[in-house]
Amino acid sequence: MLDVKIDHILLNGSEIVKNIRFSLKQKMIYTILGRNGSGKSTLIKALTGLLNSGVYSVNGKVLLQNNDLLSCSSDYLIRLRSSQIKYVFQDPVNSFDHLKKLKYYFKKTGKPEEDVLKLLGEFLFEEPAKIFSMYPYELSGGMAQRLNFVLAFLSSPDLLILDEPTSGIDNAVSNLLLLKLKSFVCQESKSVLLVTQDLNWAAKVSSKIAFLENGTLSDFRTPEEFFNSSDNLVKSFLTSLQMIKK
Repeated sequence: MLDVKIDHILLNGSEIVKNIRFSLKQKMIYTILGRNGSGKSTLIKALTGLLNSGVYSVNGKVLLQNNDLLSCSSDYLIRLRSSQIKYVFQDPVNSFDHLKKLKYYFKKTGKPEEDVLKLLGEFLFEEPAKIFSMYPYELSGGMAQRLNFVLAFLSSPDLLILDEPTSGIDNAVSNLLLLKLKSFVCQESKSVLLVTQDLNWAAKVSSKIAFLENGTLSDFRTPEEFFNSSDNLVKSFLTSLQMIKK
């Protein structure tokens, strides 16, 4: 579905990510583990031209249906991000225009109101109908995060990209998201790419896992292969993340 061959990403001339090679297939959830500052968010933003070209330089190819996204027009990429590839970022509140009521975003999905209300209820909004008349600034961080998940699923993109999806939600929502992601990729033949530091959640949700360290990405492996690896690099990386959690 998506073939990524990025030689390097430069920030103000300094190399921060290099020699990235991976392919995404349908019906799979791919997880990239990494510590803060490892370049995870930078990498996923680079895939569809979301980095500031004034400070970042990306060299390579990101192929989708024989189109190289790194050389496509900005108009094409905007259309792509509104339909085929959807992001849910770590800063959910600022994903919205605070001058627009939330009903604006639901209308953009084109889904019937009953479908919207049903999914809002599944994501534990106690009075889902009231959401339509609210403004983004009236949402808590957790509500905004859940709402971003709802809008992403309603859009039904071919590829859903999530940046630290469990960072602002409780265990109940985390487990719900896990189930919805698995259903999303299997029943609708979609793909998911996510980045996280959450080892336990990654082990449960992922089809394949890789880690980003020192600017390079390891091979993707099944969770069993990854967490039981005898590779010293993998062991050292997992130990470092576990120490951060403590």
